[in-house]
Amino acid sequence: MSTERHRNPIPTVDVIIEQNSRILMIRRKNDPYKGCLALPGGFVDEGERIEDAARREANEETSLSIHLVDILGVYSDPKRDPRGHLISTVFVGIVPTDNLSVEASAQDDVSEVEWINLEAIKKSNIAFDHKKILFDYKVWKESGGTFWSSKDESNLEAV
Repeated sequence: MSTERHRNPIPTVDVIIEQNSRILMIRRKNDPYKGCLALPGGFVDEGERIEDAARREANEETSLSIHLVDILGVYSDPKRDPRGHLISTVFVGIVPTDNLSVEASAQDDVSEVEWINLEAIKKSNIAFDHKKILFDYKVWKESGGTFWSSKDESNLEAV
């Protein structure tokens, strides 16, 4: 076995939580992008399933227990995060009906949470590639297709 150290991308998750045509966003308490809006999310812990990480991060940052309904896509552009090459699996989640009375509240490394109309996203200061993710989400809602950030669109010409 080689003692050479591998430099692999780090797995992360993000969660789009929509309720009444609004998306739950967090305001980052720390750099990078301190003070900017972002989707709830974070790092996958060693030994943790990625879907468990999505539920855990959503709960840690917003105090909400959510139900995951789908995967929007995988975002792997090496430049999507200034901390290094982070790959995010983006989930779509909902607040279960028996939990609708629970208010989202800022937890962990979040300064505040905000429900934002999807149309207002264009004008908002949003961290990482989350504006692109939310644009893809709008398209996904209409088409149901999944996304990945580095898809080679030139291959589509051959289809």
